[in-house]
Amino acid sequence: MFLKDYCKEVLGAVQSLLTGMKRTGYYFTHHKEIITQQYPDNKDTLVLPERFRGEVIMPHNEMNEHRCTGCTACELACPNGTIKVITKFDITPEGKKKKAVDKLVYHLEMCTLCNLCVSSCPSDAIKMEQTFEHSVYDRKLLTKVLNKPGSKIMEGIE
Repeated sequence: MFLKDYCKEVLGAVQSLLTGMKRTGYYFTHHKEIITQQYPDNKDTLVLPERFRGEVIMPHNEMNEHRCTGCTACELACPNGTIKVITKFDITPEGKKKKAVDKLVYHLEMCTLCNLCVSSCPSDAIKMEQTFEHSVYDRKLLTKVLNKPGSKIMEGIE
């Protein structure tokens, strides 16, 4: 009984090996049909799927304005604390205090790219970008401030 099971496993392993070699041999002889894309070579022609998620960004317009109100919905929705909203209070021309974003800190090294922060944002201030080259030697370079220096909230966004 033991020898029979042993022979069955050896034959299964050989069959699996031959199946893999058959596939390799096919692509070796039909090299025009290769579907694997070699990344650095195809950088100019690379097309990513529409729903690909690379990192969170905060779009700004030409006047350095963004849509973030500082509500911290993205911070609360993030499952692992990737986003930290630091707010300040500005004085309006009427003399009232208004909450504004001082910094929106994004820790890419901790981000799982789950998109919960983007979907929870009521003012659509952040979105997912399709960048994917994030290799760095210094981990500090993966911590980013999403709002640009001197930026302010767009008029009409509450």
